[in-house]
Amino acid sequence: MVFESIKTILSEQLEVNPEIITMDTNIADDLGADSLDVVELLMSIEDEFDVEIPDEKIESLRTVGSVVDYIQEHMNG
Repeated sequence: MVFESIKTILSEQLEVNPEIITMDTNIADDLGADSLDVVELLMSIEDEFDVEIPDEKIESLRTVGSVVDYIQEHMNG
């Protein structure tokens, strides 16, 4: 499941409890990710799902749910 994988990546890279992560969680505001964290997270997510997230799209991916939706729409295969 995409959400579970993203939740694992977020909790490991940001060192937060995965139980607090929901689809509505704001990656910057709720999890404290700065711009460098976001870049590293998106690189990990791209590798995990074999999806490319264009730079201009990154700004709109603020919540876990928006990332999950984007990945599900653009997954290869």
